[in-house]
Amino acid sequence: MASYVIKGHPPEVRQRLAALPMGSIFVSVVTQAELLYGVARKGYPKALASLIREFLLRVEVLPWDGEAATVYGDLRSSCAASGITLGALDMMIAAHAVAAKATLVTHEQAFSLVPGGVLAVEDWIIQP
Repeated sequence: MASYVIKGHPPEVRQRLAALPMGSIFVSVVTQAELLYGVARKGYPKALASLIREFLLRVEVLPWDGEAATVYGDLRSSCAASGITLGALDMMIAAHAVAAKATLVTHEQAFSLVPGGVLAVEDWIIQP
């Protein structure tokens, strides 16, 4: 969802974000890494690099810690036992959200497959 916020499209995503207290908005350091990878892959276009920098200055970036690693091991094992595979970074982001007791806001439908109801997911692209 960070990419939608940064690009400002669709505008409803920024409106939903603006309605929340900024102190309640977090991104995983894994998400930060993916955003920085994306801008590097594109050759650091000034406008996009500036938008990403501004976004990262306005949100709290949660560091990966021991709790996130513990949840990752349990969550990945649970998913594997259920035949569910997520990409490695998506699995880290999901585990980070669970460890932080946070709702993962994403348009990626694969996150809804995480078993056990341990991951709270919202999609701001789909109307409630």
